[in-house]
Amino acid sequence: MDFSSTSIRILFGLKLRQLRLDKSLTQYDLADMSGVSVSYINEIEKGKKYPKTDKIIALASAMGVTYEVLVSLQLSKKMEPIYEFLRSNILRDLPLSMFGIEPADLLELLANAPTKLSAFISTIMEIGRQYNLSVEEFYFAVLRTYVEMHENYFADIEMAAETFLADVSPEPTNQLTDGFLIQYLCERHGYIVELFDDQSHPHLNSLRSVMLPAEKKLLLNKTLTTDQRAFTLGREVGFLQLGGKERPLTSSWVEVRSFDQVLTNFQASYFSGAILMRKERLLPLLEHWLSLPTWAEAEVALEKMLDQLQATPETLLHRISNFLPHYFGIDQLFFLRFEHKPGDTHFDLTKEMHLARLHSPHGITGEHYCRRWISLSILTELADLQQQGPVEKALLRAQISDYIDSQNAYFIFGLARPLTPIRDLNHSVSLGILLNEASQKRVRFLNDPAIPRRNVNESCERCRAIDCLERSAPPTLLHKRERIQVLKGALQDLGVR
Repeated sequence: MDFSSTSIRILFGLKLRQLRLDKSLTQYDLADMSGVSVSYINEIEKGKKYPKTDKIIALASAMGVTYEVLVSLQLSKKMEPIYEFLRSNILRDLPLSMFGIEPADLLELLANAPTKLSAFISTIMEIGRQYNLSVEEFYFAVLRTYVEMHENYFADIEMAAETFLADVSPEPTNQLTDGFLIQYLCERHGYIVELFDDQSHPHLNSLRSVMLPAEKKLLLNKTLTTDQRAFTLGREVGFLQLGGKERPLTSSWVEVRSFDQVLTNFQASYFSGAILMRKERLLPLLEHWLSLPTWAEAEVALEKMLDQLQATPETLLHRISNFLPHYFGIDQLFFLRFEHKPGDTHFDLTKEMHLARLHSPHGITGEHYCRRWISLSILTELADLQQQGPVEKALLRAQISDYIDSQNAYFIFGLARPLTPIRDLNHSVSLGILLNEASQKRVRFLNDPAIPRRNVNESCERCRAIDCLERSAPPTLLHKRERIQVLKGALQDLGVR
């Protein structure tokens, strides 16, 4: 069995503690019987030390078991979930310190309450099985939590981007192009950048890029747009500038091998956005955008930003989400990315981020997302337009969404981009801002009465909107909740509390 040294220490300590308690021995009792000090036994049980052979023999003899029983990796049935947890190497893969958790704290928890923790871990693993949560999805969920904790602003990466720009392009108005980045990678770092297509690499056509480390060769998909190519190259520069334990070699993902890969990829992508949309250039544009009194003016300004910055819609919205909380005090917002195949009724949520709290809308398993969401309606509109002919520009739409059965309302704007030859899918990205006193005071166009306003819900299954023309599924969860309320009322009438 492939265990890390940390996991083996924890497992041995848990087993020693379990055997000791089964025999109703205190650490002092075991110390007297084995000749091993109490402090050393305590460190063993907390997973800090792994004893030498002579001490293992003494401990085994004191508890009436063989050396082989004590050193085996077998735990009792009630502690099997902890065994599975340690075997998964999550302790090795996740940098717990970035969440303010020291490994010693977790080890102490494992040592002091193994039975309760075992039940908890078993429950978490069962939830994961029920919802088909893969290791990769777990890693991305952890990353999302990490990003949300920091309000999607990382000063160290911003500083690294500024240092790089000061070195290669100190003029704030300069725009780094894909050609400049290719030249930088080749001349400064000895890269070979090569375009590929269906003819040269027929099995790679679904990937944006492939890195061949041994040859220092970066393969770029020839079908990438200029802004996509610039972002991919900027990300490659980010890997070089920021370092990291492990990096992915492909974009998009083929296989996620560790959390380090996921974290390093995020950091390099953040760096790419920061050098392509440099802070000193974007902040004044964003300040002007927020000051515009009408959405019509703001819409035009946003389209100009896309053109001026040579940005993908996703990168621009992410960059805006970096700055709104940090510089403008607008921290109640969310980001969504959906993919959709024209003609299909399924919409796939591929990325989400919620700052300050879990906002609606958000990811839901096994239900139909509300078709009134701007993220989905703009994809439907794009698919309809594509039946009439090619669509060259991204669609930009906005609305105020009032959530049925809730006091919350959000201003949401989204961009939908036509499919590319890499993947036969359209995608939309959208940013939502909670309407509250802070946002309405800071963002002038939020008070524009011309912005379309619609009642929405989380999903069709939860929605009480009887006249909804976009409904894709009956309100089964709503009816179930109503039946329970009726039943509770009848029980209360009978005096049952």
